[in-house]
Order: sequence, then C-alpha cells, then structure tokens
Amino acid sequence: MAAPGEISVSVRGFEARDQSACDSLYREGLLGGKLAENDSGLDMDDIESVYMKTDGNHFWVAESDGKVIGMIGVQHHDEDVGEIRRLRVHPDYRRRGIGSTLIEQALRWCEEHNYLKITLDTFMDREPAMKLFQKFHFLHSRTRVVNGRELHYFYLDIYQGEQKKGKE
Repeated sequence: MAAPGEISVSVRGFEARDQSACDSLYREGLLGGKLAENDSGLDMDDIESVYMKTDGNHFWVAESDGKVIGMIGVQHHDEDVGEIRRLRVHPDYRRRGIGSTLIEQALRWCEEHNYLKITLDTFMDREPAMKLFQKFHFLHSRTRVVNGRELHYFYLDIYQGEQKKGKE
C-alpha cells in the first residue's frame, strides 16, 4: 500500500476504453490550446489503429485507482529509429516519477524491438522536462522556432549506450 501522499501507479498497454482519457490528457497538454505547426494530431484520433495495430508502434497509459493519469507512445521511423510521442502526465500527478516510469517503459520496449536510436521533440523548456530527458541521457540536437516558440529536438543513441555499458 502507498504511504500518505504517495500513489500507486501501474503502466499498461493502451486499450480502446482509454481513448477518451487520452484525448483529455492530449488536449490539456496543448500549449495555448492549439496544435503546433509541425503536428496534425491525427494519431490521437484513433490510438488503437495508429499505435496498437501498426508494427513498430506502441502506446501505454499510466493508471492510478482506475484513472488514466499519464500516457506515452512510440512510433517507428526509418529503419532502426523510434520516436517517443505524446508523453503526458495529468497536472495533479506531475513530479511524482510518473513521466520517468513511462519513459522507462518506452525505452525498454524500443530496446526489445532493436531500435538503435530514439528521438523526441518538445516545446517544453521548463526545467523539470529538460531534467527528465537528461536523466535518460537524451542529447539535445537542435532547436528551431515554430510560431514564435522554441521546439527542442532530442535523441538517444541506444547502440552507443550499449557500447558504453560494455566498457564500464
């Protein structure tokens, strides 16, 4: 049982019944309530088809007391590259390790599926988000301005990480 102030969280694969909760998390996470210029949002209209029924893609939810409080997806790009997408944690549950747990799940899945590189991009330049990506050794590759806001691109070279582990 969780101590006072702590919550019990489980991460599981997306199910069709999660669509509405994921839609809400997605909408709440849109900065300024608008889609970014580089994002159509179409993948969120049918998570089941895009992520769960397409090879190389997957989607997870974080759940506490039967409520979806977080989500993350991986989409296959290029030959050995996966992209982390739609990382969201409900505002009431942030800074409790849920984002880390979701990223860990996605990275483990990517390693199991032999991805060599993982990418992600974000408009979030808040210190906690940047520290989260650094914690998992994502490297900042570039920043570009989209609609007057900075879009940060990150990558993680899993192959290089495996080489480093072998040398330690």
